[in-house]
Amino acid sequence: MKNELEKCLAGEWYDCHNPIFLEYKDTARRLLKKYNSLEFNQKKEKTEVLKKLFSSIGENVSVGLPFICDYGCNISMGNNVSVNMNCTFVDCNKISIGNNVLIASNVQIYTATHPVELADRLTPNWSMESGEYFCRTYALPVTIEDGCWIGGGVIILPGVTIGKGTVIGAGSVVTKDIPPIVLQ
Repeated sequence: MKNELEKCLAGEWYDCHNPIFLEYKDTARRLLKKYNSLEFNQKKEKTEVLKKLFSSIGENVSVGLPFICDYGCNISMGNNVSVNMNCTFVDCNKISIGNNVLIASNVQIYTATHPVELADRLTPNWSMESGEYFCRTYALPVTIEDGCWIGGGVIILPGVTIGKGTVIGAGSVVTKDIPPIVLQ
């Protein structure tokens, strides 16, 4: 039998209020509070916080302020990555960002989602006393391969892979995989 974390990372329904996820959120909130209070020129201090927050981080990574994420520990970034200001990464599952990637301001990356059908989305026979969450949640990984440029205000939905060298135009909503070396 899988635990809730294993279910989550496998893309199955999971209890997003399980203690492991609450611990992840608490840790991320403390680190984000510190990170988002740092001055622009405190690059060394910022890098040290990001090393604690993310699962892995390459060389020459810049993440603009403010930055928001859910857990942090599911985010990995390669070398030469620039994430501009006001980005939100809902990293309930893995968010993998390759090398030489530009992510503009106000980009949102989501891994968490809910079933579309109402009967599947709501927990059957739910009650406040049950200890369960009233709706079902699952999460799918997002991958941004090497050399991509994600334009301002882009929203990337769960389960998407953006192929190597692709440019996603400002304001796009990415709902499916995008092949390498295209302008979308």
